Amino acid sequence: MIQDPQPDFRPTIGEAETLAPGLRRVLAPNPSPMTFRGTNTYLVGDGDLAIIDPGPADDTHLNAILEAVGKQRVSAVLVTHAHVDHSPLARALADIVAAPIYAFSDASGGRSAVMQQLAATGLMGGGEGVDGDFRPDIELADGDAVTGDGWSLCALHTPGHFGNHLSFAWDDVLFCGDLVMGWASSLVSPPDGDLTDFMASCRHLQSQKWSVFHSGHGAPILDPATRLDWLISHRMSREAAVLTALQDGPATSTALAAKIYTDTPAALLPAATRNVLAHLIDLHGKNVVAPVKSLHAEALFALT
Repeated sequence: MIQDPQPDFRPTIGEAETLAPGLRRVLAPNPSPMTFRGTNTYLVGDGDLAIIDPGPADDTHLNAILEAVGKQRVSAVLVTHAHVDHSPLARALADIVAAPIYAFSDASGGRSAVMQQLAATGLMGGGEGVDGDFRPDIELADGDAVTGDGWSLCALHTPGHFGNHLSFAWDDVLFCGDLVMGWASSLVSPPDGDLTDFMASCRHLQSQKWSVFHSGHGAPILDPATRLDWLISHRMSREAAVLTALQDGPATSTALAAKIYTDTPAALLPAATRNVLAHLIDLHGKNVVAPVKSLHAEALFALT
């Protein structure tokens, strides 16, 4: 039996819950092994509002957000990244509340050069729930601010889980999307996910002091520094496991995942395989491993 990682986190779907002065959360009705209880939509502000991650295309969730908004004005709809559990509802919501959509870019933006090359080959696969139709009204660069009545959110480009991933800093509070979660480690699936970028983003966040992280799924992270330390250590241990397994000879990401993720349910092994592939590409960039032939999703990799 799989242990519930956050047994006390059971908010009522569709009910606006106050988390702090000027901050509410509405849980979307899309629980799954990849989204946990569902997507967290955040409402920031007491006067006019910013809405972060409207969530999946779901009329019930749209109505729940609008009920939470009430007669308040919405001045900004912000999207952390273009996965189908975060961005599709943005356009319908923005049209109703007459507010622009802010994000880093469309779904293809923010990729590193190697991930752009892999995506262009069409051989890498991936695309786990990508919202290919997503287009922001206003693109935000790293460090750009979105302001409203009594609040200001600073966009931080934090790629890794997704190339166009933004986090939003509200003083020392961070809305970190799917980069950091308290109930699980994040999926990093090439070419949308990039482990080299993921580690850099986590280390960049380590350079600042945060009081709390509000992630795209799960409960607030009350000790961000410890969680970032754990995430980096976890990835380093996975890297070590990959290198140890490759000492037995060349292997594919699928074979390595089956060997390393021995306690992972079968339904989650495809995601684990993508994580292993991300490690292999990162290690290839460091000249530690190399594909036996060409680089693609089921390539054989060997130690250099």
